[in-house]
Amino acid sequence: MTNTKSSLIQILTLSIFCFTISHSIDFNYPTVFNFGDSNSDTGELVAGLGIMLDPPYGQTYFRTPSGRYCDGRLLVDFLTFPAPTMAPKICLLQILAFISISFPLSSSIQFDFPAVFNFGDSNSDTGELIAAGIESLQSPHGQSYFGGPSGRYCDGRLIIDFLMDAMDLPFLNAYLDSIGLPSFQKGCNFAAAGSKILPATADSVSPFSIGVQVAQFLRFKSRVLELQSKGKKYDKYIPAEDYFEKGLYMFDIGQNDLAGGFYSNTFDQVVGLIPIILAEFEGGIKTLHDQGARNFWIHNTGPLGCLAQNVAKFGTDPSKLDDQGCVSTHNEAAKLFNLQLHALCKKLQGQYTDSNITYVDIFTIKSNLIASYSRYGFEQPIMACCGYGGPPLNYDNRIACGKTKDLNGTSVTAKACSDSSEYVNWDGIHYTEAANQYVASQILTGKYSDPPFSDKMPFLLKLKF
Repeated sequence: MTNTKSSLIQILTLSIFCFTISHSIDFNYPTVFNFGDSNSDTGELVAGLGIMLDPPYGQTYFRTPSGRYCDGRLLVDFLTFPAPTMAPKICLLQILAFISISFPLSSSIQFDFPAVFNFGDSNSDTGELIAAGIESLQSPHGQSYFGGPSGRYCDGRLIIDFLMDAMDLPFLNAYLDSIGLPSFQKGCNFAAAGSKILPATADSVSPFSIGVQVAQFLRFKSRVLELQSKGKKYDKYIPAEDYFEKGLYMFDIGQNDLAGGFYSNTFDQVVGLIPIILAEFEGGIKTLHDQGARNFWIHNTGPLGCLAQNVAKFGTDPSKLDDQGCVSTHNEAAKLFNLQLHALCKKLQGQYTDSNITYVDIFTIKSNLIASYSRYGFEQPIMACCGYGGPPLNYDNRIACGKTKDLNGTSVTAKACSDSSEYVNWDGIHYTEAANQYVASQILTGKYSDPPFSDKMPFLLKLKF
C-alpha cells in the first residue's frame, strides 16, 4: 500500500513536471543557483552555524540526516531531477580548525602536527567572512604575496600562514570556502573577521562567535567521520580520524570583544566583562577537549590602542595617548584581559593533564615591534599603509582599504602606500605581511610562550629582516 502510494505520488509529480515543461521553455540548464529558506535549504544552515540534525530527518530517502528539514527530498531536489541533488554553497567536506604553532605544557611536545584547526577573528581569517558573502575585498588586498584578494585582511600572508609554513603544512582553507575543491586534509580554518568570543548581537559584523565556530567544528568532524565510513575516495580532501586528537587547535580571538566594547561602554564596564568573556572561551575549550582535542595553542590579544582605527576614534585628546602614540585605556584593557587569559591557561594546564596547552604572548611581541620599529626595518609603526587621509594616521572610518566612495561631493579611493614592507599597519586595523612575518619569527623562538619551547625548535624561519 505504502509503495503504491509513493509510486503514484512520484508519477503524478513527474507528469506535472513534464507537462509544465512541454508548455513552457526548454527545461535544459547546465547548472542551477538557488536562493531561499528552509523550503529549499539542502544543508546551508546546518553547515554554516554548525547545527546538528538527528534522525528521523532524512530517513525516507537519504537514510540519514542530509541537512534538509525533511524526512527526504525537497521541492528543489525534484525540480533538479534527473540532475544530481544540489549541494549547498557551504562545502560539506570541511574539517577542524585550530591553528598557529606550538607546544604545550611542561611536557612540551615535538613540533610535529598532522593537521591544524584554527578559531579566531580577522587576525587569522583566511577567507571565512568573505566566503559567507558578508563582505567583499578588492585590490590592493593580497597584492604582496597572492597577487590579489585572498580572503585575508592583509596585503599578503597572516601570522597563521607563516606558522603553517614553518610546520611544513599547506595554508588553511576557510571552512565555508567550497569553491575549487578545497582540501581540508591538513586542517581547517573556522576563524572569521569581526568575530567575538561572546555571542553575536544584531549589530555584530560577524555571526560566527566562538560558540558558533566550535559548533561548525563539531559538524565538520561529524561529516568527516561519515565520509570516512564510505571508503577512501575522500581521503585526499578530509583529515584522518586520528588527526582530530593529534592535530593542533589554535585560538586567536578576543580583540573584537574589547575593542568593540569601548564604543558603548566605559573602561570599567569593558574590564568588568572580561570574566564573562573568558567563561565563554573556557566553554569552547572544554567542548573541544571533550571531543578529543589535546593540543591547544592560545594567542593573547595585541596592543589594541596602537591600531590607527582606535587612535582616530579615541585618541583625539593627546592626554589619552601614551609615549608611543597609542590609546592608553585600550592597551590597559588588553593587559588585564591577557592577565586573566594567562591565569585561565594555567588553570586548564592543571585541569587537563592529558593535554598540551600553550599560552603565547602576542601583546609583548607586537608592543616591542611598535616601540622599536626602526630597529626591525619599518618606518611607520601606527599609520596605515592602505587608507585615506594622509599622515599622521592615513585612516578614515568612512572608507575601507580598496574602496571608492563619495566623500563631501568628491569621489575618493583608499589606496595602498608604495611599499607596505615599511609599515607595521596595513589598513588601520590589521598588520602588513612584513609585520606578520616578524611576529611569527618571534613566536617561533619559543621564548614568548608558556611553557616555553625554544629547546624543542627543529627549524628556523627564513626572515626578511
